[in-house]
Amino acid sequence: MSAIAPARLLIVDDEAAQMKALCETLEMEGYITHGYSSARQALASLREGEVDMLLTDLMMPEMDGITLLNAARKIDGNLAGIVMTGHGTVDTAVKAMQEGALDYILKPFKLTQVLSVISRALEVRRLRLENAAMRSREQAYIAELEMANHDLESFTFSVSHDLRAPLRAIMGFCEIYLETYGESVPVAGREILARVTTGAVRMDRLIEDLLRFCRSSRQPMEKRRVQLDRIVHAVLADLRQKYSDRPVELHIGALPDCEGDPSLLEQVFVNLLSNAFKFTHGRNPAVIEIEATEADGEMLIRVSDNGAGFNMHYVDKLFGVFQRLHSPHEFEGTGVGLSIVKRIVQRHGGRIWAQGEPDRGATFFFTLPSASPPNAPSSADSVEAQSTFHRQTV
Repeated sequence: MSAIAPARLLIVDDEAAQMKALCETLEMEGYITHGYSSARQALASLREGEVDMLLTDLMMPEMDGITLLNAARKIDGNLAGIVMTGHGTVDTAVKAMQEGALDYILKPFKLTQVLSVISRALEVRRLRLENAAMRSREQAYIAELEMANHDLESFTFSVSHDLRAPLRAIMGFCEIYLETYGESVPVAGREILARVTTGAVRMDRLIEDLLRFCRSSRQPMEKRRVQLDRIVHAVLADLRQKYSDRPVELHIGALPDCEGDPSLLEQVFVNLLSNAFKFTHGRNPAVIEIEATEADGEMLIRVSDNGAGFNMHYVDKLFGVFQRLHSPHEFEGTGVGLSIVKRIVQRHGGRIWAQGEPDRGATFFFTLPSASPPNAPSSADSVEAQSTFHRQTV
């Protein structure tokens, strides 16, 4: 581990004896000093990066300390500045601080005061340099991110047009071939063509879901108060129509307002509730529960079902892109929906996790920033609302 280099001080005072004494004293304290009794000579010797701090007398015949400090800062913008003055010119020293000096030292000098002021000013300089470096890294990161977003947009455009076009050609030519030569194609040949078409359709669906995943990451967020109750009921209304031939028992608990992007949060519930309906296929009745509770400015939302469930041994794969825990022959899908849900929840500053057991259902939990309504109910009313389900049967 390398030792910290001693600070380099440029000391300027037209009283040569006082300047030399200060230089010698500070060198004994471990600093590297360069002293000048001429402000112009000191300025002429200054090179960017060679000095950490300028200690200058405030009242000098050639050039006053404020002018010297301003000129020195033009050469090296990272230079820390301290002015030295007598009691009678403290107001001028304060003016110097307003123009960029970090502090001032009163004459006659007291070593403890001088060392304290120098140490404090060097620490401020260090923090400024670290902040400047951080801003520079941040700007570089933003530039890289913008480039990555540009590349991602180019990629999604290429995927959307260049990859889907030949897939549609495959599906189209298979259909034309069967229509034209269908009677002469043997059964085995038809089965092969059917597999080709099925594979092309599945790949087209995978591409579409990949594009949806990319859009969920890039779509600008417009946060505002969101009525979750309204979103959930709208999603359930669409699912009721899609699964109108199945008995589904819905238990809808308290769903307070939250803070978020309504269109993105709608996608969260579309994906989670669609999964709940899909994976409860064969249950009679299927039971789906949705409720939310609030605590410490955060809302915890739970979506449960009594469907196929999953093995907790594979829970880490649940939210991965194109990760599936069930065979496509059992349940359709590409394995992108939950990864989209996770990405949207994380963009809202929330967390998501799941619990499940094979053939005994699954429960998804996620958090969102809560938004207390203008006329918040009492705590007793809130507890009662959260513990009471509204039951519906489809």
